[in-house]
Amino acid sequence: MKTISYEITNAIGMHARPAAFVAQACVSLPSQITISCNGKTADGANVLQLMGLNAVKGSILEITAEGGDEDSALEKIVDVLDDKLNGKRKMSVLRIAFFGTKDYDRMFFSRLTEETGDGTYNCEIKYFNCRMTSETAHLAAGFDAVCIFVNDECPRSAVEVLNACGVRLILLRCAGFNNVDIEAAKEYGIKVARVPAYSPYAVAEHAMALIMTANRRLHKAIPKVKENNFALSGLLGLDLHNKVAGIIGTGKIGQCMARICKGFGMTVIAWDAYPNRSLEESGLLTYVSFDDLLERSDLVSLHAPLIMGEGGTYHLLNAEAFAKMKDTAMLVNTARGGLIDTEALIEALKAGKFHAVGLDVYEGEDENVYTDRSDDFLNNDITARLQMFPNVILTSHQAFFTREALQAIAVETLENARNFNAGLPLGAAEVI
Repeated sequence: MKTISYEITNAIGMHARPAAFVAQACVSLPSQITISCNGKTADGANVLQLMGLNAVKGSILEITAEGGDEDSALEKIVDVLDDKLNGKRKMSVLRIAFFGTKDYDRMFFSRLTEETGDGTYNCEIKYFNCRMTSETAHLAAGFDAVCIFVNDECPRSAVEVLNACGVRLILLRCAGFNNVDIEAAKEYGIKVARVPAYSPYAVAEHAMALIMTANRRLHKAIPKVKENNFALSGLLGLDLHNKVAGIIGTGKIGQCMARICKGFGMTVIAWDAYPNRSLEESGLLTYVSFDDLLERSDLVSLHAPLIMGEGGTYHLLNAEAFAKMKDTAMLVNTARGGLIDTEALIEALKAGKFHAVGLDVYEGEDENVYTDRSDDFLNNDITARLQMFPNVILTSHQAFFTREALQAIAVETLENARNFNAGLPLGAAEVI
C-alpha cells in the first residue's frame, strides 16, 4: 500500500469533470484506489463518492493505492488531476434535451452537470420522460442538442423536426446508432456522437448469465422451490466445459465473452467481417467461416453491430442459418434484436430447435423496453410467443445496466457534448 498527498489548486475545487475522469481511470487500474479528504474517504472508481468529498481549493487529497503496480497507478491519477482540474477554454452553456429519462439517468448526469464555467462540462439538461419519436421531437425547440437512448426513434422525419428546432447535435448515450437516420443528419449538418464503449464486461457477463440461466433452467427451478416442489423434472442442463462457443462479432464485448467462455473450458471460434488476427495470435480464439461457426458451435453469442442494407447484418441469423445449427445449440443475443429474424426463430423453436435461448434484445421490444406493464394485458404478439417456450428467457435490454457502465456512459456522453461545444474533434465517438 502506498499513499501520496495532492493539493487542489483549481478555483472551484474537485468538481464533476475531474472527478469523472479520476473514476474512469481507477476502473481500469490494477490497484484499488481510495481518496480521502475532509474526514471522508471515497472509492476512487465511484464518481459520486469522489464528488461527495467536497474538495475545494486548498484541500489536500490523500490518495492511496493498494494492489498491483501502485507507483504507476498513483502517477496515472496525478496526471489525470493535473490535466483535468484546470480548464482554459471559455464556452457558452450547451442546452441539452434529454429524452427517455429514468431515475438512474439523473443519478449521474445531474450530478456531473451541477457546475458550469471553465473546466466543467458546461451543460444544462432538461429531462423529458417520453421517448424521442417524430411526434415528440418538437420538445427540443430552443435546445442545442438532444440526448437519446437505444429505444428512442430518430428517423428522417424526426431529424427534420430537430433541424427546424435548431438542434446541432444528437448525443447517443449508447454504442448503437441504427435508430438514427445518419444520412438525414448529415444533410442537415447535425453531428451524431455515440459512446463507442462503456463497459464491455457488463454486457458479456450478462450474456453468460442469460445462457447459464436458460441452460440450467434456473428461471423454472427458483419458482418451483418456492412452491415447495423439489423435483428435478424439466431442469436438465448441459455442461459448457469442452463445448464449442461461437462468437459473432469480436469487438470489445465479443472479446470479453470469448475470455469468459475460455474460463468455462470451452473451445472458442469466431466470425467477424473484419477479423482481428491478433486475437488468434494470442490464442484467445480461432476465426472460421460463418457457416462453419453455425455448424460447429454448441453456443452462439451475438456481439455484432446492426447494419442495414445489402451486405449488412440485419437478420444475420435467419431460417437458413438456423437450419445449419445443431438442434441442441444454445443461442444468446445481447447486441441488437434485428440481428435475428424473430419469426424464423419462433418457427425453429416450435420445431424443437435449441436447448436454450437467452434474449436481452429482440425485434419488437421497443414498446416494452424500460416500461412497467405489470398492470397491462400483454398485447405484444412477439413477446407473448417468445415467452411461451420453456427454454427461452427474456430480459429487458439490461445487459449494460451496471454502476460502472452507467458512470462511463454519463462521462463519455458529456465529454462528447463538451468537445462539440468547444469545437474540438469528436474522434471515434462521431458517427459518420
